[in-house]
Amino acid sequence: MPPVRSSAPVRLSGLELRVLHLPLVSPFTTSFGTEDVREVIVVRARTADGDGWGEVVTQHAPLYSSEYTHGAWDALRRWLIPALLDRPTIAAEEVGGVLAPFVGHRMAKAGLETAVLDAALRAEGRSFAAYLGAERDRVPAGVSVGIQRDPAALVQAVGGYLDEGYARIKIKIKPGRDLADTAAVRDAFGMIPLQVDANSAYTLADADLLAELDRFDLLLIEQPLQEDDIVDHAALAARLRTPVCLDESIVSAKAAADAIALRAASVINIKAGRVGGYLEAVAIHDLCRAAGLPVWCGGMLETGIGRAANAALAALPGFTLPGDISASSRFYERDIVTEPVVLDDGHVRVPTGHGLGMEIDEAALDAFTVQRETIAR
Repeated sequence: MPPVRSSAPVRLSGLELRVLHLPLVSPFTTSFGTEDVREVIVVRARTADGDGWGEVVTQHAPLYSSEYTHGAWDALRRWLIPALLDRPTIAAEEVGGVLAPFVGHRMAKAGLETAVLDAALRAEGRSFAAYLGAERDRVPAGVSVGIQRDPAALVQAVGGYLDEGYARIKIKIKPGRDLADTAAVRDAFGMIPLQVDANSAYTLADADLLAELDRFDLLLIEQPLQEDDIVDHAALAARLRTPVCLDESIVSAKAAADAIALRAASVINIKAGRVGGYLEAVAIHDLCRAAGLPVWCGGMLETGIGRAANAALAALPGFTLPGDISASSRFYERDIVTEPVVLDDGHVRVPTGHGLGMEIDEAALDAFTVQRETIAR
C-alpha cells in the first residue's frame, strides 16, 4: 500500500525569514559562475505546538534560475506568507493550492511548504521519511565536483572524494572543459560510477562533440541544453548512447510527463526546490517510476535542513541512482544543525526523528544571519 501523505492542519502564528551567508570550504564553479559564500533563506514556521523549518534554495543572482534570494524574499513577505496567514489553519498538502495563483517562485513556495510540513509532523510525532514512504534507512551518497583549475586539479579533487568513500562522482563540464576533463578522471580512476553535468552550457549544434562523451561509459549526461529545449533534448538523446538526464527542464510533474512522452530523457534529476516542494517531487517520482525511468535526488548546496529532507526523499523506491546528498563537510565547516550530515561507508543516514529529524543550532543560525524579519498575524 502506498503511504497516505496527509498531515494535520496547523495554525500559523507567524513565519520568520532569515538570509544566511555560509562560507564554503572551497569555491564551487559551474558554467553559471563561482560561489565562495552560499546565500540562502531559512524559513521558520511558528505554531502553538512548536516550530517547523524550511529552506529556500535560491542563489544571490538569477544565474541558475530566474529566482534569486532577494526576489524570493520580496515575494515571500509581500505575497506568499500573507496568503498562508490569511487561512485560520492550513495543512501542508494545501500550501501548493493556496499559493498557486502566484506565478513561479517555486523555490520560495518549497521553503514554505517544507516548514509547514515539518511543524505539522513534529506535532504529530511522525518523521518526514515515514510520511513520504521511505523504504531505506540510508542512501548512497554522490558528490558534485565543480570545474577545477585544470584536469590535474580535477583528478586530485576527485581522488580525495573517492578516498572519503563517495559512491558516485559527478563532474561539471562546459565548452572547452569537457572531453579532456572527463578523460583525465577516467584514465586516473578507471570505471568508477561517473556522470557529467553541463548545466545547459551547450546547444544542439554541439551534438557531435557531446557524442564523443559516449566513449567514457558515463552513467548519464545531465542537462546538456537549455531548460526550454525539450524538443532539442529529444533530438540529442536519439544521437547519443550516453543517457540524457534532465534537471533544470523539469519544473513540475507536467514537465516530466512531457519529457517522457517526447523521449527527451531516460533519467530525471529531482530537486524539490526547483519543482516547488517535496510533494511535487514525490509526484514526479511516482510518475517516473510508473514509466520505468530512474530518478535521483539533486542538490543545491543545502544546509542541514535541506540535506535531511533530501535524504528522506532519496529513500523512496524509485530513486535508484546515487544522489547529490553529500556530507555537510563537503561544503561547510559549520552547518546550522546540531548533527550535520556525515558520510558512513559511502552512505548517509535517513533521519527518523520527528519532522525532518534535525535540530537547529541556534548559535550557528545567528552567526550566519545577515537579514531577519518575522511576518505575524
